[in-house]
Amino acid sequence: MRHALALARRAADAGEVPVGAVLVGADGVLLGEGWNRPIAAHDPSAHAELIAVRAAAARVGNYRLPDTTLYVTLEPCVMCAGMLIHARVARLVFGAWDPKAGAVQSVYDVIAAPRLNHALAWTGGVLEAECGALLREFFRARR
Repeated sequence: MRHALALARRAADAGEVPVGAVLVGADGVLLGEGWNRPIAAHDPSAHAELIAVRAAAARVGNYRLPDTTLYVTLEPCVMCAGMLIHARVARLVFGAWDPKAGAVQSVYDVIAAPRLNHALAWTGGVLEAECGALLREFFRARR
């Protein structure tokens, strides 16, 4: 999660919402990383999670990523939660809860929906204070 926080700071430095993500294999090897880049990439889907998972899929040569864990500084949105299910990511660990767009439990319950064909284990609130502070500082400076 500390590495994801460093990536989130990179996003903030570029004027993007400070979210960072890393995907690691079962052996702890870093497979992919990303930070929010929708403004720079002119791409509304350029969220940290998608960038990290795309990099990992390219690295392993497969769009399925079983036995992996995604660490991300903010609870994923609906788009990212759906992508994690399709990629068959095994576990999600996130920092701050997102009371406006969170799709794990805050607003939507996409990850744990019992009708889906894949279930992710998840843990929220890891380094929550630090992840949340980074987001609050970013938005405070914007207002």
